[in-house]
Amino acid sequence: MSRFVLITPSSDFEQKVRLAVAGGLQGHVKSLPASTLSGDSDAVLDQLALERPEVLIFGPGIAIEEALRLAIVVDVKFPEISVVLVHEDHPDLALQAMRAGVRDILSPLADIASVRAQLERACQAFATRRRSDEQTPREQQNGLVIGVFSPKGGVGKTTIATNLAVGLGKIAPLSVVIVDLDLQFGDVGTGLYLNPEYSVLDAVSGAATQDSMVLKAFLTAHPSGIYALCGPRNPADADRISSEQVTRLIQQLALEFRYVVVDTGPGLTEPSLAALEQCTDAVWVTGMDVPSVRGLRTGLDVLNQLNLLPETRHVVLNFADTKTGLSVQDIEATLAAPVDVSIPRSRALTLATNRGVPLLQDKIRDPATKSLTDLVQRFDHAWRAKAQRKLHRRVVVR
Repeated sequence: MSRFVLITPSSDFEQKVRLAVAGGLQGHVKSLPASTLSGDSDAVLDQLALERPEVLIFGPGIAIEEALRLAIVVDVKFPEISVVLVHEDHPDLALQAMRAGVRDILSPLADIASVRAQLERACQAFATRRRSDEQTPREQQNGLVIGVFSPKGGVGKTTIATNLAVGLGKIAPLSVVIVDLDLQFGDVGTGLYLNPEYSVLDAVSGAATQDSMVLKAFLTAHPSGIYALCGPRNPADADRISSEQVTRLIQQLALEFRYVVVDTGPGLTEPSLAALEQCTDAVWVTGMDVPSVRGLRTGLDVLNQLNLLPETRHVVLNFADTKTGLSVQDIEATLAAPVDVSIPRSRALTLATNRGVPLLQDKIRDPATKSLTDLVQRFDHAWRAKAQRKLHRRVVVR
């Protein structure tokens, strides 16, 4: 077994990798000829299954198309392996590589110390993913599906969903996808400052419904290390997406990602109800005003009658402010449920939303940052195992 597998025709770069590993990293380097990429990928996959490496390195001198093609397959078959691509960095290449499951890009001119540091980070990423998998209960191996819901619009639901996804991306890099199911007027793309080439409509059509690799090609990579599947550009396209297609889409993504965050449209639409049936967790968002609190209570009552409430729920109070005339106790009494996370009214959060850069992406010091981090923590498997009895604790609005 080798800790590192390298594919390259460059003997000079191979020597550089071997010196980097020998200079401070444990494990061996297994070198495969570049010709292995031009043949059947099964031969490479068999070699990886035999070696069980932590890091796969595509070195200089190999066709980028062949490297990315194999990277997609490796990401599906061996998602714990860190794939490093050696190539001159370029924004377009970075997005293609990220979509293919490449964890990092290394310059072919990097010195031995830089190569060692890069490989060390790749090994740490491998260890983090493996540890998370070992700590994840077996019934959750398919990934958590976290729906973000609100019967009324204007409560900051998409802002919370995008920050939640970015925060989870720090726990599970490249293992988080956010899906925009507000199919008519979704704002996930705007909230993440993305200009997606594909949308949900592409992902629920054709070969994508049967092939996870095709489906992943329709996702848009985000600089924070998450993926996004944005809503259609044309609101009329919402009518072309059925509840059955939504169900199949979420099931597919849950098999490929550790976390699937679903941002739904306001109200109890058919796509939202289809998503709700697949959710392991539901985040219910309300503002600190009577109409949104009463709307949420009515929505919860209807869903309870339909037996559509997921077992694990999280009530988020957004725009929390002591000067609204309502208290947390008033809201809890109306909802007949405790408020789990209180996000204060925040100028920094509003500015971040308008910039299209989630607050948790920039790590801005603000009370809202702490509240959003608390929400993210509720989906960390290790934290949940320790705090199962403390999932619902009264919050304080300051």
